[in-house]
Amino acid sequence: MTRRVTDDISLVALAGLGPARATEIRDLIHDVPDYPHPPIVFRDITPLLADGAALADVTDAFAALVEADGGVDVVAGMEARGFLLGAPLATRLGVGFVPLRKAGKLPPPVEREDYELEYGHASIELRRGTLAPGARVLVVDDVLATGGTAQAAARLVERSGATVVALAFLLELAGLGGRERLADHTVETLLRVET
Repeated sequence: MTRRVTDDISLVALAGLGPARATEIRDLIHDVPDYPHPPIVFRDITPLLADGAALADVTDAFAALVEADGGVDVVAGMEARGFLLGAPLATRLGVGFVPLRKAGKLPPPVEREDYELEYGHASIELRRGTLAPGARVLVVDDVLATGGTAQAAARLVERSGATVVALAFLLELAGLGGRERLADHTVETLLRVET
């Protein structure tokens, strides 16, 4: 069963849109209990993505954060919802977009970063040569939880010779340690759930 988000979500950077509009956008994120398995509550951003005005407002809110951080040369989106938020942001900023993919999805040559999950191992890859040395990169995804994937993404970008200016997320699940795990980087979020 899908339902509206009912827990305490603070608006953080969306507050700049005004409280009424920020609340409308927040309400487009729905809970899906026990998905992909209990006790996980999946945060479904599909209704937000389907609303053109809301997606534009979220893109503008991300852009304002980036401009406050001094700008970027490239947006890197983590698979898969980071693609959906990162590509329009890159277009809005007038910069390139680079996908950070799950292992085996890009043709060689690739750079690869392996990392641990709560339930196993995973890898993230970047096509070698897509980031110029010294490029200023914003890494984007939909949700910051424990931070393992984001940490691996930052290491991968930095190993390519680029600089991670910040990691930006639509929604932060506070209390799961993600922000602390990324303490060496600037972390920006538009919404925060106190878990």
